[in-house]
Amino acid sequence: MPLAAYDEWCDDAWDMIRQRSDVIFYLLTKRPQRVRECLPAGWDDGWENVFFNVCCENQANADERAPILLELPFKHKGLHLAPLLGPIRLGEHLDGGQIELVACGGENYGGRRPCDFDWVKSLREECVSRDITFVFMETGTTFIKDGKTYTIRSKQLQNLQAYESGMSYQGKPMHFNLVDSMGLPIPEAELDVRHFREKCEHCSVKPICNGCFECGGCGDPNASPVK
Repeated sequence: MPLAAYDEWCDDAWDMIRQRSDVIFYLLTKRPQRVRECLPAGWDDGWENVFFNVCCENQANADERAPILLELPFKHKGLHLAPLLGPIRLGEHLDGGQIELVACGGENYGGRRPCDFDWVKSLREECVSRDITFVFMETGTTFIKDGKTYTIRSKQLQNLQAYESGMSYQGKPMHFNLVDSMGLPIPEAELDVRHFREKCEHCSVKPICNGCFECGGCGDPNASPVK
């Protein structure tokens, strides 16, 4: 889709995000250089309910895009390293304390370029040393561990392998100061509590998931039907 097509509904999207100040919106882009010109009126230094993430697949992309992210006016920032296509050293990009989350995962679908477990471990070490939350989401279809190459076609198995690796790390808590439609702080007791089903307990994406809405889409007979 041409970029101009996105711009047509950009104002409507921002308006929805503004109205739902009680909901956290996770935004992700590969084009952080376009973001500043797309921000809405009244943005100032950002809104509390927006968690902005930039996708970086390799070192060159990280070195190009991460500095742009750090200069953008967002209260909450993260790096999404997926598909992870090579070793990445984040170093100084993490040192300023702006990055609250780093998530990574291997490639799927047509490309299936390999993801090496050593790259994942190196990223984790950088995050743990700075107490930044790190999430290993999935191995990808072609996964290298201890010099051996594995083909893991099932997305569920990729997810489970990532979970069982124990790589994910909970760093400093992220605090989103959400407000109601009147602009008043929402008491902690009234904030939405993420709900997970039993099968979610071994899901590698759980640390960054909004939880189950019990829509019935998963085919779970115990889930509520779609209304």
